[in-house]
Amino acid sequence: MAMTRRQCLAETATAAAGLVLGTRVVRGEEATSRPGRRKDLRLAMCDWSMGRMDPSAFGLAKEIGLQGVQVSLGTAANGMWLRRREIQEQYRQAVRESGLAICSLAIAELNNVPLMSEPRAAVWVADAIEVAREMKVARILLAFFGKGELREENETDMRRVTEVLQELAPRAEKAGVVLAIESYLSAEGHLKILDAVKSKAVQVYYDFYNSHVTKGYDFAREVRLLGRDRICEVHLKEGRHLLGAGQLDWPGVAAVLREIGYEGWIVLETSSPSGDMAADTRRNAAYARKLFAA
Repeated sequence: MAMTRRQCLAETATAAAGLVLGTRVVRGEEATSRPGRRKDLRLAMCDWSMGRMDPSAFGLAKEIGLQGVQVSLGTAANGMWLRRREIQEQYRQAVRESGLAICSLAIAELNNVPLMSEPRAAVWVADAIEVAREMKVARILLAFFGKGELREENETDMRRVTEVLQELAPRAEKAGVVLAIESYLSAEGHLKILDAVKSKAVQVYYDFYNSHVTKGYDFAREVRLLGRDRICEVHLKEGRHLLGAGQLDWPGVAAVLREIGYEGWIVLETSSPSGDMAADTRRNAAYARKLFAA
């Protein structure tokens, strides 16, 4: 049936509004398109890389010129303190005062208390899901290094981690939270777990340095194989060097992320070769902005 001009204009306006809403990310994050454009690039930094695993990280991140912080759930020593409501409120206050965001949570203590063998580690992850839901954070990094390193040839550990994630995935789905595996596994190793868990609530946290420099994988092949729907967030670092001063092909990193249409945060896990963390991070941030603006 033919539409009147007024009807046509009304439907066009409605469709445009839908497109705008459709670009928004879950959990109330800002609208974004590909990080290939300077205005769309959202840079954050790990609180442990800042040496500030507490709410003061937000003031420092703002001073540096970042848009967010990756926040640790805590340590075994402080009882994973972000599980406590008073600590959560301190972080909320830091977020309000700084105007920055929590890009994701992280449980680095899984490197010392492995998820594949320690029951309390599974409790931490289950509690972290509730923390993320309460604090409106979309992703939780699960670390698998050190004592908790995942090796594909260790079938028992692979099976145990898969079984734990199968149990936790429905809880994460209900909370609107993604559990992100960061490990030395190849793309095929990650996919072996993801395909067995069969949940969009379990994805990969991709670290280009760990993959390419430490393990020797072809990061472009890996990223293409995993794809946009399996990579929820990425770390950028260059060992003891500033970004662009080491072994990684950073223009290639930016190109493959653009190729798959990655829309998420770019999270710096960088070191401070000069000893001045704030100054070195500003240099790294400027390099990342130029890189993704190219």
